[in-house]
Amino acid sequence: MDLPGCPSGQSWVTRTSQPACPPGKELPAPGDSSERADAGELLNEGRRSQRVSNPRGSAWIGMGKPACRKSPRQLEKPSFFLRALLLLLFCRNVSSQCKIRRCNSEYVAATLNLRRSDRNAVYCNALRSYSHCTRKIARTCRGNLAYHSAVHGIEDLMIQNNCSKEGPTLPPRPRPLAPNHQGFESLFMCNYEKSFLYKHGRLPRYQHCATFGDPHIRTFHDDFHTCQVEGSWPLLDNDYLFVQATSSPVVNGSNATVTSKLTIIFKNMKECIDQKVYQAEIDNLPAAFEDGSVNGGERPGGSSLTIRDLNPRRHVMIRAEYIGTTIVIRQAGRQLSFSIRAAEEVARAFTEEQDLQLCVDGCPRSQRISRSEGCHGRTTTEAARALCKEKLPVEDVYFQSCVFDVVTSGDANFTIAAHGALEDARDFLPNTSKLHIFQAGAGCSRVSSSSLLLLLLTTCLLAVLLHF
Repeated sequence: MDLPGCPSGQSWVTRTSQPACPPGKELPAPGDSSERADAGELLNEGRRSQRVSNPRGSAWIGMGKPACRKSPRQLEKPSFFLRALLLLLFCRNVSSQCKIRRCNSEYVAATLNLRRSDRNAVYCNALRSYSHCTRKIARTCRGNLAYHSAVHGIEDLMIQNNCSKEGPTLPPRPRPLAPNHQGFESLFMCNYEKSFLYKHGRLPRYQHCATFGDPHIRTFHDDFHTCQVEGSWPLLDNDYLFVQATSSPVVNGSNATVTSKLTIIFKNMKECIDQKVYQAEIDNLPAAFEDGSVNGGERPGGSSLTIRDLNPRRHVMIRAEYIGTTIVIRQAGRQLSFSIRAAEEVARAFTEEQDLQLCVDGCPRSQRISRSEGCHGRTTTEAARALCKEKLPVEDVYFQSCVFDVVTSGDANFTIAAHGALEDARDFLPNTSKLHIFQAGAGCSRVSSSSLLLLLLTTCLLAVLLHF
């Protein structure tokens, strides 16, 4: 039977102290949270509906929620679903904005390790700070059950510990650092080796390149060339470094050349260094960059680029920790030598346009010369071999290069250059088994006295036989 106050098709099925639903309205269910009961127009409409008087003749059969229900047609109305969606989004937003967990964690941290001597005073300060924190978030946490539990708990604890509501509070905690991995990366941003170890779980691989003497080039790939290059040539040209060597003839009219000038540019790197330029010339190996500084500048990682004078005007070392690179420059006689140990990732950081790099591909084929074809000059091969043997007992490419340079120039200082290059390789090469490179037939062959005597006797014997 249809009753007054309800649309056709609806009936009363419960008896309750709550009023009937007016047409098209329904009260919120008693189990709904206060967050939803406080949200928007639905709550106001529910409250207005409570003031509707019971229609005459209505029947009540027990306690419970009103059973005035909407018909399927009313539920299909778009406005009903739109209101429900807005209500859901509102409640979710309010809940996500409540920061009660932050207040809880600050209180726990403050009371975790209290000392016995001042425990009560510090505890009361912590409770007052806890209370202050909850008051600041009251508006966004009105419907949060955990928030209201915390508020009542604070009141009980303050009463139990005789803490006054007014009084000192704990000083604010410092803001936490970035997450651990970001903090670590930031800390070692300008230390390539430590940063690489953290990211990959191993140390980086390194490569070695050197140029010395005539010049002779040892590439990153352990190729070894003797070059007839004159003028300026790039040794390195990548995203982090540019190194240029300028060569000139050993003596006027000679095809042999030596490095007379080196220019090194450490490119600008955010957070680590300003761009720095280093230039070295014969008899001028400064222990500072062009601008007079001895490090990477005023940036946070400026100390990751340093320069040291190991032997005044003869031996300089530049360490670039931010790219895992160490460079050594030496002067021996009237020539400069260059050695570098660079992280593999750094050495390979170049584009196709940066294709001319002597440390990567060696000198061009048209500029290579054979050491075995140049063994004639101001010093005999035997004398050159004796000088080089004193510092280079192993007859590898360093020994062969030393003999070639001494024979060509007559300058014994080239033995120092070859020895210095070998020592740098010993320090820089990750695998010492690759220290010595052997190239058969690439050096000046020696002709011993016994060989000369045998050749002379053979010539005489042939002459006698021809005579008869």
